[in-house]
Amino acid sequence: MGVVTASTTTTQQPARPRLRADALRNRERIVAAAREVLVEYGAEISLDEIARRAGVGNATLYRHFADRGELVHHVTVSVMERIADQAEVALAEEPDAFAALRRFVHAAADERVGALCPLLSDGIDKEHPDHIAAHTRLDGAINALMAAGRDSGQLRADIDAGDLMVALTQLTRPLPGGACVNFGIFVHRHLQLFLDGLAAPGRSVLSGSAATLEDLKRRP
Repeated sequence: MGVVTASTTTTQQPARPRLRADALRNRERIVAAAREVLVEYGAEISLDEIARRAGVGNATLYRHFADRGELVHHVTVSVMERIADQAEVALAEEPDAFAALRRFVHAAADERVGALCPLLSDGIDKEHPDHIAAHTRLDGAINALMAAGRDSGQLRADIDAGDLMVALTQLTRPLPGGACVNFGIFVHRHLQLFLDGLAAPGRSVLSGSAATLEDLKRRP
């Protein structure tokens, strides 16, 4: 898979061949299974286990994905697209801006972003056109949700989308070790407490400044 860097001239990406319906279903099942296995077992995922979980043979997996890196790339893009879907649908369907934000946060938590983010951050080609497109769409969808909440007067004005995503990631990150095996059952309860703290007017003055999504992309 080619790498596109910021210092090179962008070249036209070859069009992907259209997949048959059954092949497309297999591809989607493999990506979904890989996401589950990443959450459960970490970055050193077994491709054999992914194929077994997806209900396909190893040959089918390798027909779609040449290696582990290509598969993880597609999982990353898939997760961002699914979360963007949740943000866009919540904003379109909920008549209340803060209700849309609540719906999105709980739906994004079900994607296990806290478990996946550290696993998918290393070794990913962030300059790949697919990654850039998915990231741009996700940023726009989350920023639109936050803007709607602020415009309605329901969301406190001293926070931004970066604050939201940091909290969402931290609250859905599994605790180290196996002592809290049922950690997931508390996630939505604690997210509700966090969301109550986002409502206007704020009960206290926050230190520092609001974090944007661009702030999260900057390396120290």
